[in-house]
Amino acid sequence: MKVSDVIIHCLENEGVKYVFGIIGKETLDLADSLSKSNHIQFVNVRHEQGAAFMADVYGRLSKEVGICLSTLGPGATNLLTGIANAQLEHSPLIALIGQARMNRQHPESHQYLDIVKIFEPATKWSTQIIDAQTVSSNIRKAFKLAKLEKPGSVAIVFPENLLSLGTDNNPLPVMPIPESVPDNEVMIAAHSLIQNSKKPFLLVGNGVIRQDAVNELQTFINVLQAPVAHSFMAKGILPKEHPSNYFTFGFSENDVVVPGIGEADLLLTTGFDFVESPPKNWNKMKVPVLHMDSLPANIDEYYPTKIECIGNIKKTLQFLNKLETSAKPWTPAGNLRDRIMNEYQINDEEKDRSFTIEHVLHCIEQSIPRDTIVISDVGAHKVAIARTFQPKNPGRLIISNGLASMGFAIPGAIGAKLACPDEPVICITGDGGALMNFAEIETARRLGLPFIIIVINDSMLKLEVQQMIKRYGESYGATFQNPDFALLAESFGIKGIKAHNLDEFENILKVALQTLKEVILIEVVMQN
Repeated sequence: MKVSDVIIHCLENEGVKYVFGIIGKETLDLADSLSKSNHIQFVNVRHEQGAAFMADVYGRLSKEVGICLSTLGPGATNLLTGIANAQLEHSPLIALIGQARMNRQHPESHQYLDIVKIFEPATKWSTQIIDAQTVSSNIRKAFKLAKLEKPGSVAIVFPENLLSLGTDNNPLPVMPIPESVPDNEVMIAAHSLIQNSKKPFLLVGNGVIRQDAVNELQTFINVLQAPVAHSFMAKGILPKEHPSNYFTFGFSENDVVVPGIGEADLLLTTGFDFVESPPKNWNKMKVPVLHMDSLPANIDEYYPTKIECIGNIKKTLQFLNKLETSAKPWTPAGNLRDRIMNEYQINDEEKDRSFTIEHVLHCIEQSIPRDTIVISDVGAHKVAIARTFQPKNPGRLIISNGLASMGFAIPGAIGAKLACPDEPVICITGDGGALMNFAEIETARRLGLPFIIIVINDSMLKLEVQQMIKRYGESYGATFQNPDFALLAESFGIKGIKAHNLDEFENILKVALQTLKEVILIEVVMQN
């Protein structure tokens, strides 16, 4: 049995269902071995970046490890953005990367780069396997590290000559990931800190969803009755109507909830990933912190931590829920919740039918089933989604807010649909991000995946235009001409429809949801 066969057997042993990538000369043996697998489907994509984004979203929704594959040189560097995205978003991902033969890695050589070093800053672990007898142990380690809290990316590099060697290496048993919990003394001290507070404020992050602690947190919130705000990626943990829901925090501008956070005498941060927004942006008053997370806090003057409850968030909350906690109902000054709802346009005004991204989002929110997965690309529309759109369930809104990479949404929708085939998927992208990975529509069509792409067409990088006008009074270098997206979609063999006003969009979306059997693109033509 050759090494490439062992690699595929190891992936099968780990329960892998999909490998996303592009085959190259250095990975031909892996392609040959994949072709013989009865358990793994190879998804050949149109660009390696798309493969990594697919693996990223597949991993975070399935809670299994997403796998992507590339060859050396430009194939590997094309993966890098998606690998870094998964690392900062804490998605479990492993990249399998071909490399030049060992005898080409010392002199200057065609297409050779030190991939291990390039990927080190963007991964939890980056390694090259040079001994056939270590393949199984390295792959088992890679899966363990990729899934271990906080999850992230791993890169494994295989020299071309290694893949064809014979070996008797076999897959290793898959062991469960160990879980740690804070000791009882820490938990009791944390409970005492909460009891002694008068105005606690909960800041909730995506770790709560990752660790399946939503029900426990909702129980805790309902007992405490204190205000709660979500990071971008944690939206949906509390329903829009919940009286404790103060919606979203972490905006660089117009973060309306910040004064309310500043009124608190204790911040309970639960599962918050610091990559989303640094504390100096939202804890300007340096309110004391009770830190509940899988990893220790990065303590600074804006994150003055009193107690750290480090370990499994679900079990931490289960422990707290067994203790008698006094309700701490308090309301930030100035009708803050109503002000947030008004400024973020969270409630739709029926009398206003202007064609804005906020009203487009209301149409989507009102039309889609509860379990719909909405994926946001990066741009001005992402900010609007983070403020305005209210998912009905946790983990159903995927926002790239760690690396915040444009081009994420279309390939991400493919990963989402493969991870959750029975759930509707909608991706929302700007015209800038759409064209970065538009070619993956062919991949989706070839796979027969039905989902909706909404392209916001305003012929500009709107966020950058707005920022430059605010700073300099004019913009430069951020406008462009677009193709006819609907016609371009038709050229890929999918349905493309244009919406020029809100009524058109609403009708098109409703019909698309009712008849969704393939990819449908809706071009939202915005007036500048």
